[in-house]
Amino acid sequence: MSNTTEPSDWRSRISTLGFGAAAIGNLYAAIPERSAIEAVGAALKSGIRYIDTAPYYGFGLSERRVASALAEFDAADEVVLSTKVGRRLVPLDPATSASSRHGFVDAEPFEPVFDYSYSGIMESFEQSLKRLGRSRVDILLAHDLGRMTHGHLHATYLRQFMEGGYLAMRELKSAGRVEAIGLGVNEWEICAELMRDADFDVFLLAGRYTLLDQTSLSEFLPLCEKRRISVIIGAPYNSGALVNGTRSDGPVYFNYEPAPLWVIERLRRLEALCKEFAVPLAAAALQFPLAHPQIISVIPGMASSEQVRASRELLHHRIPHSFWQQLHGRGLLPWSAPIPCSGEAA
Repeated sequence: MSNTTEPSDWRSRISTLGFGAAAIGNLYAAIPERSAIEAVGAALKSGIRYIDTAPYYGFGLSERRVASALAEFDAADEVVLSTKVGRRLVPLDPATSASSRHGFVDAEPFEPVFDYSYSGIMESFEQSLKRLGRSRVDILLAHDLGRMTHGHLHATYLRQFMEGGYLAMRELKSAGRVEAIGLGVNEWEICAELMRDADFDVFLLAGRYTLLDQTSLSEFLPLCEKRRISVIIGAPYNSGALVNGTRSDGPVYFNYEPAPLWVIERLRRLEALCKEFAVPLAAAALQFPLAHPQIISVIPGMASSEQVRASRELLHHRIPHSFWQQLHGRGLLPWSAPIPCSGEAA
C-alpha cells in the first residue's frame, strides 16, 4: 500500500501466505512489544506481502504494532494491508480495566462496541488510520456480521450496516481511501446473503474452508466465482485443531471451542493418513485451501519470528499428489473440493 503514488491492483500484490495479526494483539497471551514487531519484520523479510489486522485485536494494540513494524521494515511500502470496521473502541480507565478481556491479555484500555452505522464506520476507519500511521489502506472489511455472532440482534445490525456502514465503505472506496471493500467474518452465509444487494471485492472467511470444514464449498465459493469476488481464508487450522491434532497433551479446540466428537474422529483419520505419507498435518491444512481457484491467500495467525519461519516451511513442504487423492478416496474431502494438481508445494 502506498500513500504517495497510485497503487497497482491489490490482487497482483497480495502474497499467497498472509500474516494474521490477531496474535500480536495479545490474543490469549501477552507478547512483548519487540517480539511482536520482529514477527512482522520476519514476515516481510520472508516475502509475505499481506497483513490483516483489526481494531478489535487487542483494542488497537495490533494496529499500533503493525504500524511500528511497517515503519521499520517496509521502506518500499509494498505491503497489502487490510483492517476492519464494525466496532468502536470506547475508552476505559486503565486502572480499572481487567487484564484479560474478550480473550485479549494486557490489551489497550478500550472496550469494543458494535457499531455498523455510517458514523460508526467512519469513526472506526479514521481511528485505525491514526493507529496505523496511514492515509489509506488497501482493503477495508466489515467485521463479524452474521446470525451466529449476533443472535437476536442480527437483523438490527444488518439493517444498520446496509443503511449506513455499507454506504460509508462505498464512499471511502470512491474517494480512493481504500482500494477494496468486503467482509471479514466467520460465517459464509452472511456473505451469500449480502451479495444479493451489495457489491464487494473480497471476503475474508475464517475457518469455513479447511481440511475439517468445507461447508462453504457448494454454495458460497461458486457465488464468489460468479461475482468475481476474491476470497482470503483465515483460521486455516480451525483454532489449532489442524496443528496440534489429537495427540497433544492439551484439549483439542475447534473454532474457538472444545472440539466435538465428529472433529476428533475426523482428526484421527487425517492424522493416520498424514503418518502414512509422512506429511505434517499443518502443512496439508495450510496448502489445501489454496487449491481452490477463488482463494488468493491464506492467513494463519503468527505471534513470533519462529512461527513465521514455520509457516513458510509448511507452505512449501512437498506433498505427493497421491496424498491429496487419498483424501478424496477415503471420504475425507468431497470429490468437488479441488486439490493441488501436482507434488509441488503451493
